[in-house]
Formats: sequence, structure tokens, C-alpha cells
Amino acid sequence: MRGILLLYGVGAVLRLWLLNTSTLADTIQARVELSTPLNGWLRVKEGVFLQSEGVPVYSGGVYHETPLMLFIAGFLIRSWSSWLHAVFVACDLLTAFTLSALAAAYTKKLLQEQEQQASQYTKDSAHLLLSPSTLQRCAGDVAAVYLLCPYTVLSCVAMTTTTFHNLLLATALLAMIKGHGVLFGALVAVVTYEAVYPAVILVPGLIALYQQQQDTATQGYCYPGKASPSGGWSVVGKSLLSCLATAAVLLLVSSEIAGGWDFIDATYGFILTAPDLTPNIGLFWYFFTEMFEHFRLFFLAVFQLNALVYVAPLCVRLRGDPVLLSTALLALSAVFRSYPSLGDVGFYLALLPTCRHLYPFLRQSFLVGCMLVASSVLGPIMYNLWIYSGAANANFYFAVTLAFNTAQIFLVTDLLFGHVKRQHLLMSGSSMTVDGQPARLTLE
Repeated sequence: MRGILLLYGVGAVLRLWLLNTSTLADTIQARVELSTPLNGWLRVKEGVFLQSEGVPVYSGGVYHETPLMLFIAGFLIRSWSSWLHAVFVACDLLTAFTLSALAAAYTKKLLQEQEQQASQYTKDSAHLLLSPSTLQRCAGDVAAVYLLCPYTVLSCVAMTTTTFHNLLLATALLAMIKGHGVLFGALVAVVTYEAVYPAVILVPGLIALYQQQQDTATQGYCYPGKASPSGGWSVVGKSLLSCLATAAVLLLVSSEIAGGWDFIDATYGFILTAPDLTPNIGLFWYFFTEMFEHFRLFFLAVFQLNALVYVAPLCVRLRGDPVLLSTALLALSAVFRSYPSLGDVGFYLALLPTCRHLYPFLRQSFLVGCMLVASSVLGPIMYNLWIYSGAANANFYFAVTLAFNTAQIFLVTDLLFGHVKRQHLLMSGSSMTVDGQPARLTLE
């Protein structure tokens, strides 16, 4: 317990120290890797100022967040201005706590599932089985990664609204694994209303809720007793209804705050069409800077579909592991969204300790780690050489961001292959032969 309190204390002190060091905080807030046209606090403050002056907030190209975020930010700036730093730090600490609770529930589910399926495993796969001592540190590791990861620390110091999005997303995932269908649907609607791309967790959540209702009390992390045949579809229907009703209420309230429906084009239209080509850690800005205008619509559709097209096949393959499925989908959406930030990357990286049982099967962890570290260091250097020194050009910076995103794809691929390989070895044993000769599984 003392170690956990120390961990949270270090995370809070580190963030508060950076936030109250004006030179560092101003520099961090200006970094394009952290602040994008969608989450930058400077743009939020500009939107609040325009609203206070009676100027239509969405008539220009400055503010692209939702009206509800504008309302909340306006309240914080006017009434809690001296406590703003504490609000952001508290949200980050609460996110870490929520993720640790998620990890604790997930590891409990893994152990229960292993106990139920033990009869199906081969005798020579005993060394692959999970032990409580191995998984009991998982919750603390998740909190440690989120609290100390440079990506999440800097995102909080930059005062990006991604801090709030991560809290909503973590709470939605916790509601999913705890089986609270109505709450899960409502939270997915809220986080999708704010950032669009987190909608990818809706399908994994519905699958998880359905399975919980169909399982017995001894299987996984389900409810006590055996569910009725229609129980699974009932909770799915309630979750969908909750999601749709919450989304409708949010849009109606937003239209009242904004005084019309212009905000839809300025927020969701902005996300989908990506007209602002300010450099960031994503892929959109460079391609659409170099692209001929008559190809733009086609490639916009292709790029946006990349964030969604993997939902169906991954849900089919990983339907029994909703947390791994959600982690993979969030990682892919962090790569293929139009305006990604390091805060999005840091969130799903904090979920990796929940995949501790897959670590022995990872084959590209060293390569991925080196690529992430190298690109994280070289990115700001190349940007400064390009923008301030004039000693480089856009190709240098984009090469670094391309390596950064490639590393994320390698990471997701490695995790998924590790999961498939472990499942195969549990069911078929670790001794594999082909035509009487020793063989091993490889990814082609």
C-alpha cells in the first residue's frame, strides 16, 4: 500500500512541478506532438474568449472541440482558474486508478477462465499457465506505466483535453469488464461525442457483455447464476439504447449551447475531412500536403476506413479477450486517426501490462522499443531543424513520424501473434513436428 501511495505521489509531484515551471510548461504546450487542433488548451481558451465576446465560436478555424467541452472549459477558466493545474493532475491520477481497477478485474477473469478450461490444456503446457503471483502485480504496473510514461506525463503538462478523454475511456473500459451495460453504453457515447474514434470499443464491449450474460458464475468475470438465453441480447439492447439515447441528448444539449447545428461541421466534419495540415505524429498531414486535390476525397475515405476496417476481423478472432481486443483497436485508432497525439499512445501503452502472459511470445519487443525511443527523441529535433533552423525539411520530420507509427503497428502485430501462439500451445502442446521433424510457429 505504501508503494502505491508513493507511486501516485511521484506522479502527482512530477506533473505539478512541470506545470508550475512556466518556461517548461509553455514549451511543452506548444509541441505539435502533444497539442493538436483538436485537443490544444490554447485553442480552448481562445474559444472561451470568443464566446465571452459574443463572437460565433465555430465561424472561424480556431476552435474544433464540442460545445459541451467549451461549456466545461469556460466554467473551469472562470471559476477554477487557480486550480486548473490540480484539475488536470487529479484527472490523470483518477485515470491511473481506474486503469489499475480494470487490470485487477481482468487478471481475476484470466485466472478464473484458466481454471474452467484447465481440462482442455495439454500436459506439457503447464509452464504456460498463469499464476496468481505473476498477475497480482499487474494492477500496480498499469498504474505505474500510466503515471510515469513520458507520453501521458507530457500530455497532462500540455493541458490537452486528451486528459479528460482518457479518463472517460478508462471508465468505459472498466464498466465493460464489470458488466455494467447501461453505464458502458452511456460512456462510449460521451467519449465518442468528444473524440469520434473511441467508438471502436463499442463492439468489443457488446461482445463482452453478451458473453458475461451467457456464462455461468464460474466462468470468467460473469454474473452469478446462469443467464437466460435471451439475457445476452437483452443487455446488448440496453447498452445500445443507452448509447444512442446519451448521444441524442448530448447533441441536443450541444445545439442549445452553440445556438445551432454549425458545430457538427466544425467538429466532426473537421475530424473526417482533416483540412488543417499542421504537422503532428500522424500520417494525414504529409500525404495530403503532397496530394493533388482531385485525389483528396478518395484517400480521405481510405485513411479514415483504416481506423475502422480492422474492427470486424479482430472481433471475430479475439472475441474471448475483450481487453486485448480493445487495446489492439485503440492502438490502431491512435495510428490512423486524423489528429493523433502522444496522449492517445500513452493510454494504450498503459494497458500493455495486462498482456504480461504474452511477453514470452513477443519477438519484436526490442526492435519496437528502440524505434519508439529513437523516434521520440528525433521527432522534436527534426521539427526544430525544419521549422526554426531551416536546416531540414518536412521529409525529415515525416520520416520520424512514419517510423513511430510503424513501431506501433509492429507492436500490435506482435501482441496478436503472441496471443494466437499461446492459445495454440495451450491446446496442442509445445512439441510440434512436421513430417517427423521438429517445427516452430512463425509469422509470415
